[in-house]
Amino acid sequence: MKNPLEPWEMVIGLEVHAQMRTRSKIFCACSTRFGAEPNTQICPVCAAFPGVLPVLNREVVTLAIKTGLGLQGEIRGHSEFSRKNYFYPDLPAGYQITQYEWPIVLGGQVAINTADGRSRRIGLTRIHLEVDAGKSLHEGISGASWIDLNRTGTPLMEIVSEPDLRSSEEAGEFLKKLRAILRYLEVCDGNMEEGSLRCDANVSVRRGPEAPFGTRCELKNLNSIRNVMRAIDHEAERQIEILESGGRIDQETRLWDADRGVTRTMRDKEDAHDYRYFPEPDLPPLVVDAARIAAVAATLPELPDARLDRFRTEYGLSDYDAGVLTMSRELADYFEECLREVTRGDRGDAKREENSAERERHGAGKDQGGSREGQGDTRESQGNAKVVANWVSVELLARLNRDGVEITASPVPAARLGRLLALLAGGSISGKIAKEVFDIMFRSGEDPEAIVAARGLNQLSDVAALEKEVLQVLEANPREVAAYRAGKSKLLGFFVGQVMRATRGKANPELLNRILLEKL
Repeated sequence: MKNPLEPWEMVIGLEVHAQMRTRSKIFCACSTRFGAEPNTQICPVCAAFPGVLPVLNREVVTLAIKTGLGLQGEIRGHSEFSRKNYFYPDLPAGYQITQYEWPIVLGGQVAINTADGRSRRIGLTRIHLEVDAGKSLHEGISGASWIDLNRTGTPLMEIVSEPDLRSSEEAGEFLKKLRAILRYLEVCDGNMEEGSLRCDANVSVRRGPEAPFGTRCELKNLNSIRNVMRAIDHEAERQIEILESGGRIDQETRLWDADRGVTRTMRDKEDAHDYRYFPEPDLPPLVVDAARIAAVAATLPELPDARLDRFRTEYGLSDYDAGVLTMSRELADYFEECLREVTRGDRGDAKREENSAERERHGAGKDQGGSREGQGDTRESQGNAKVVANWVSVELLARLNRDGVEITASPVPAARLGRLLALLAGGSISGKIAKEVFDIMFRSGEDPEAIVAARGLNQLSDVAALEKEVLQVLEANPREVAAYRAGKSKLLGFFVGQVMRATRGKANPELLNRILLEKL
């Protein structure tokens, strides 16, 4: 893909702060629940009263190990906490407890797909634990700022990438992929609107891929993936304009103004010595043994890339469908539960089994390549998977997105949609009727079987009954039958329409076509 900034190239590294999914804070028992009244979830420990001592939350360590393993990093058996000293009104201690020289995870990677279809692995420098600060409130307040300390002491992981990203699009893909992995691991909910996933971007430019790195600027106040991408593009253009006019870039921290679409100076960029790091005296070194790492490794779920590959190979799904369905763990789980229900209902459809011999006589169910032995089950399973994928990714997601509903709150649970699609696969209802029933299910929450029974929507798949309807239509239209047999094959649609009208649209279309062709 052509670089739009040629001969310049962006160099981007991201620092992602992920709030860990624990019920209590990192060094005390206060709640981490979002949305509580200001300053109601604090205690002497997280408010930094003199003389209090922190106690490390064991679950924080477990989630950090899980994250490191999921991102293919090295879990350090020995890590340490430090104090990072700086003054902010919402930091009551006057320092942040973090991991500086001895992080719990070193290295790692995130694989992204680029715009030209290639896969790139973005390296990670480190993942370390740290404590969150409070929140300064400015909006709607005249001449003052208010401080909410509820967030103070919330456990964070800082995930630092290598400067491997080369465009805002790659940065956006990296964040999407990282967020998906964190959600699959259930270590962070990834909600950027609530601040549980925050990102700072370090941006510089250079004259081509062989040139040394330029001076970087750190961008803050990036509260969405879209704004991360917008800020990076603007900052790169700003730096290029300065350099091409003979100026130089100063290392600084800049604030993204989303309303104006610009970055502006916030403060000079600090170096490590500005924070006066020193070992945290109230916390001993964190020691993690191999047995604990192995125990956490045993709990790892199937991650997005592995699940996507399995959906393609096991279910025969396209790259696009597999990608959509594995965007979130909840959506992938929904798809597989729905598919299991379809397969169960399809195999247990007594009426379908009752008529199978008759339908095979008319060609339905025959393997066009020869014997079904060793092929039929796989082909049928993959066929069901493609139908389910289409319904979930198109019919269901369209309605959920329209109403702003998450998949976990869908008014049509996976098992219920699966039972509807089992009716469709078993020939009990047609595709058109299935969509009608689905609309009713989405509005009312009723079971598909009850809707079909109450409204008399069952599809006519009985061979003998359908043959009778076909013969009546052919006998009533001898001129059209003669014309068809004389070569006017388009008249088949006329006969289909006549039978559908006679059966009020309930005739099984596939079986109807086969019977018509045989009788004609």
